Amino acid sequence: MTIRQRHIAHLHLHAALTEAQYGDIIELMSGITPHVQAVPPDAVQLDLTSALRYFDLSPYDMVQTAKIRLKALYDIDSSAGLANNRMLAAMAADASAPGETTWVPLADVADWLYPRPVTALPGIGRATAETLHRYGLHTIGQVADIPAATLQRLLGVGSARLLAERVRGHDPCLVSPSEPAAHLAADLVLERDCLDPERHHRAVLGLAHQIGQRLRGESRIAGRLTLTVRYADRNSTTRTRALPEPTSHSPALATTALGLLTALGLQRARVRAFAIRVDDLLPVDSAYWQLTLDPGDVRVRAAEAAADRARRRFGSRAVRPAALAD
Repeated sequence: MTIRQRHIAHLHLHAALTEAQYGDIIELMSGITPHVQAVPPDAVQLDLTSALRYFDLSPYDMVQTAKIRLKALYDIDSSAGLANNRMLAAMAADASAPGETTWVPLADVADWLYPRPVTALPGIGRATAETLHRYGLHTIGQVADIPAATLQRLLGVGSARLLAERVRGHDPCLVSPSEPAAHLAADLVLERDCLDPERHHRAVLGLAHQIGQRLRGESRIAGRLTLTVRYADRNSTTRTRALPEPTSHSPALATTALGLLTALGLQRARVRAFAIRVDDLLPVDSAYWQLTLDPGDVRVRAAEAAADRARRRFGSRAVRPAALAD
């Protein structure tokens, strides 16, 4: 029986990302392969094995496609590593200069890996490295060449077995998408304390639409929304309201969020930041909404789906509500 070779990419993102931006990047990478694993705060891993046939590209070109999308849509530079498992891909990414991609083909693993310092292996702490160095073991190849019994005497049975696998480039761990978060949140810190109710309205509206996009991107719906307002004196107010029905529809989220904002009566409040959080999350298959005789509701939802497709292709600012236009 032949075992299919895997192609794993590890991308380092050279940018300081907010939680929302990081979520957008995970969603973008999911358009390349469903096997995406977050490596917070600034990296992602992709299993490209099944995507190669679909896109009819080589592994290297597939990685370049992912990097080009990051640059074109979010102006984020990245460096990448490509190998047959997660450990080697991460090490190759660490060895890559900004903007570059290091590919370690399966046939070249030993030649690439053995000259590297043993401290380059994930999980090798200072104590283990110092023990190995005392016995003249400085490179991965030197550790790979010593008998297993000798390594066990130096490090103990458990640590020696794990190290013996790693120095030969073995890593059985698969790329596994993380479990969906129990909630989603978005926040906005204003440049300066703000008294303007119109700017308050725009800020909350923008956050509600941002949360709606993320919910739809993850195929989930929310049953409850929380609005938090932080003031110039560092105090804050939090209000929570159940949504009329579980939804990912941005206008419905915005209606609830703006209703909470209005109820706070912030006419003369000096506001510094807003945050929206949604929870009681469910799969989108659980969604329902009250049917109406108004065909406009169907058209609005169809337009929203089209706008989401445009944003995935051309960037998050490609389509926005008119109220949020610059």
